[in-house]
Amino acid sequence: MLIRKIKKQDNPFIKQIIQKTLVEFGLPKTGTAYEDNDTQNMFEAYQKNNAVYFVLEDNGKIIGGGGIKALNNSQNNICELQKMYFLPEARGKGYGKKLFNKCLFTAKEFGFKQCYLESDVKLKVAILIYKKNGFTHLNKPLGSTGHNSCGVWMVKNLHE
Repeated sequence: MLIRKIKKQDNPFIKQIIQKTLVEFGLPKTGTAYEDNDTQNMFEAYQKNNAVYFVLEDNGKIIGGGGIKALNNSQNNICELQKMYFLPEARGKGYGKKLFNKCLFTAKEFGFKQCYLESDVKLKVAILIYKKNGFTHLNKPLGSTGHNSCGVWMVKNLHE
């Protein structure tokens, strides 16, 4: 298992993982990562300062990914944990936890004070993992992600 930064040639694989996972869990295509601009061109979307997307690779096959980027329309030094999706064969092996921790560590290195995320109530296991790792629920979304179908908003202070 290898965690590495995304390459341009990874774009179609990550896009497929994101879209397949959303369909698998019965989540909407509209108002989610399924159709947003970044999903179409993941490598390009993370070529900014204080932004990174990692892919999870197992024996040369991309099986998941997740990233960190400044939260759109936020002046408060908040990043967003973005597009963390895994194929079924990557789940339950601890790979997600390693990638999750790498993203949070990188967010701290970038100097972000808080990490924000959006999810869906159907993703119960993911939400439980976020809560166990210090994320707390918010009553409304922060920033401007364009994901109006997400109904779970959470934040974590990175320097506790």
